[in-house]
Amino acid sequence: MRTPVPAVTSKSLPIPAFTQSGSVALGIQSTLQDLPCCTFSVATDCSLQALMERFIQFPDLPGVLISGIGGDRLLSRQQLLECLLHTGQVAPNESLQRLLYLANDKALILPVETSILKAAKQALKRSTNQQNAPILVQQPNGACQLLDARTLNLAHWQIRGIETQFRYERLQMQLLQSEKMAALGRLVDGVAHEILDPVGFIWGNLSYIASYVQQQSKLLTAYEAALPAPPAQITQLAADIELDYLRSDLPAAIKSAQGGAYRLKQLATSLQNFCHIDEIHPRPTDINTLLDSTLHLLTSRITTPITIDRSYGKLPPIPCYAGQLSQVFMTLFTYVIDTLLAQAYQPDYASGQMLATSQTPKITVTTHVRVDKSSSGQKANKTIDNPPNAPRWVSITIRDNGQGLLDSSKAQILNSFSTKSRSRKETGLALSYQIITAKHGGRFRLRSLHTPETDNSLEITSTGTEFEILLPMMPKQTDPPPV
Repeated sequence: MRTPVPAVTSKSLPIPAFTQSGSVALGIQSTLQDLPCCTFSVATDCSLQALMERFIQFPDLPGVLISGIGGDRLLSRQQLLECLLHTGQVAPNESLQRLLYLANDKALILPVETSILKAAKQALKRSTNQQNAPILVQQPNGACQLLDARTLNLAHWQIRGIETQFRYERLQMQLLQSEKMAALGRLVDGVAHEILDPVGFIWGNLSYIASYVQQQSKLLTAYEAALPAPPAQITQLAADIELDYLRSDLPAAIKSAQGGAYRLKQLATSLQNFCHIDEIHPRPTDINTLLDSTLHLLTSRITTPITIDRSYGKLPPIPCYAGQLSQVFMTLFTYVIDTLLAQAYQPDYASGQMLATSQTPKITVTTHVRVDKSSSGQKANKTIDNPPNAPRWVSITIRDNGQGLLDSSKAQILNSFSTKSRSRKETGLALSYQIITAKHGGRFRLRSLHTPETDNSLEITSTGTEFEILLPMMPKQTDPPPV
């Protein structure tokens, strides 16, 4: 029969100190500091019976640190229970010396600022017999606290559940937003189609009207030559309708109407291109036309003289999702235009008005084909301009001549491209980055040079912000051309 463990021991031990978890709810960024830990260590000369009494008194105690000459060793509750099952009974004054072979001198030690997700991954990499062993959480002062592996696993699965729920809700919002955009695109596409039909009638008939007016003008000229002295009634009618002014102004009016119909046709076509409902597979698209359509829609946003310099290269039709690519161009042009408009006028505190700067705002749009010679397998000493097996990319560059971005602003934009930042807030530039990289397999690059206002050097440095989009001309290209 097993001897009962005494309730009172002759040797006192320190009472374990438990720390409470943080008041902040667990999230993706939570660290080990937000989990409850405990502090409990004994010396090697401690009696085994006293240690057992402490484990019975505190059921939540995951283990104990044994301090000895060879350093601290970790003994888990499971290891202690397995020892008791093998021995069957414990002598009253038996020390922990015989249990040191069970203690782990290579316990997992993690800093307190380690995230819970990262700590759980490292804990799962341990051996099978160490899966339930506590984790040592190292505080800033160097002291270690015990963290129950079950507590870490429970927090890990709670965070994973929250993350899964967040992704599910975010996916639902994206699907709802996509459905709304698709419905809006169909609506605008229908309106644009209804506009194009009457505009086509007007445009087609204006050419005939111009021809008819020209023929009638010739007929009137012939009548005037045949009848140099018309009756007084006809002379009075010509004076009343101002025939000379009518004959000179009517062709100009017809030409103006043709120009208005052409602009309206361009606007409706641009709306159709922008609200194009993308198919499952990418379709060949003229990138230059897509850029012009987007700029045409933004004409009303340019309230000040902003020069737009187009330098388009000869591009073949590129397989892409035209609707999503138009959305990217719209986001970039809007960002650049808003930045230039904000920098075009500086406040005059003396007069309380906004004064225009001396520099004329300018946007430069460039497209060309880039060849990646580094991955073509050609040697450097060969003078081959376009290797036949070199990957080809279409480069779309949108650059302004503004003051450039501060390092903090540039870092904030680049940080928004990461997955964690996009999960918190989906910005327009972050969504554009995702469309280019994930949807089209391309690259999205940001370059900006800012000159501080305190720089008094006479050297003229080119400033501004540049966005470059690289789209593969062939599908499934993974390596972008070098910068």
